[in-house]
Amino acid sequence: MRGEIFIKNATIVLPNEVFRGTLRVNDGIILDLDRTRNSPLYGMDFEGDYLLPGLIELHTDHLENHLAPRPGISWPSMAAILSHDAEVAISGITTVFDALAIGDLNENHPRVRNLEEMVKGIGIAQNQHLLRADHFLHLRCELGYPRLLEVFENLVQAPQVKLVSLMDHTPGQRQFTDMKKFCQYYQGKYGFNDEQMRRLIVERKEKQKRYAPRHQKEILRISKERGLPVASHDDTTFEHVAEAASEGVLLCEFPTTLDAARAARAFGLKIMMGAPNLILGGSHSGNAAAIDLGRLKLLDILSSDYVPSSLLQGAFSLHQELGIPLPEAIATVTLRPAQIVNLLDRGSLEVGKRADFIRVKWNGQLPLVRNVWKAGVPIV
Repeated sequence: MRGEIFIKNATIVLPNEVFRGTLRVNDGIILDLDRTRNSPLYGMDFEGDYLLPGLIELHTDHLENHLAPRPGISWPSMAAILSHDAEVAISGITTVFDALAIGDLNENHPRVRNLEEMVKGIGIAQNQHLLRADHFLHLRCELGYPRLLEVFENLVQAPQVKLVSLMDHTPGQRQFTDMKKFCQYYQGKYGFNDEQMRRLIVERKEKQKRYAPRHQKEILRISKERGLPVASHDDTTFEHVAEAASEGVLLCEFPTTLDAARAARAFGLKIMMGAPNLILGGSHSGNAAAIDLGRLKLLDILSSDYVPSSLLQGAFSLHQELGIPLPEAIATVTLRPAQIVNLLDRGSLEVGKRADFIRVKWNGQLPLVRNVWKAGVPIV
């Protein structure tokens, strides 16, 4: 039940400052933020722990891993969704955009087979109030996938859809400019032999040429009509970013080169990088390192991508390793993602906003999530 919450002795992180003080919540809304340490005896004592906004994740395909935990294994969908949701919540994420791919280079991939089941399952879990975090949908559109428009036009009508991205994983460009890296990745992922890889490369290039231009045009048109923000994915060149900007794209997801990141900044696109890339010191595909973009002030938003707990760790890494002020570092996983998808009721601790917040203890090495509230209700 939602009621009054009073928290004292907390290290509160606002968009522009950090102070020790108190927070008062009623009926799921922030009523007051007090900068004095003088507080009544009642209330929850944070003992100096951080009080942060609930984290906002825009791009995670983590749900797919729960549905297909091993090659050839399909886990029951509702159990997978609830397990994914629990892991997201314990990581301090109160709002998550489940990034569901429409299409894949391997058209027999579980993500293709399980797509409709995932969307249906999330809807059922929401309607039955089974989920801890707020779940929205991020539709990742593989432009060379033959059935893309058919599937997209069906799914985009769901009210949970709040973000669309344009993807093109055709070999030899964007994420996989290096063909050796491409073969290494997909042969490792799917067990393809050399002949299967050769056929896949030829087939993917043909389908890109046949489908991608028309699909991109239609996805952009439909998204604009529905007022959905659009992201570009794995931009590599100035030309990629310039084209995206000319089409009204707002977010540059995972630029693979510094040139692309610099172009995104010049054109006014927000730049998102993966927290795993940041924590591990580089990209698994050999592309641009998030830490380099952070040093150059070319990083606006972090995504946990495939490791939910990396989101909070990544934000603290920006602060600890690069010296980025803590409010600015925390904004990469709270306020900025909220703004790009127009969720203006959350993302920062401000009077009148929804009371999504987390208690975090810093142990000298890692941030530890101790408690999580969504709209004033404890969920962890």
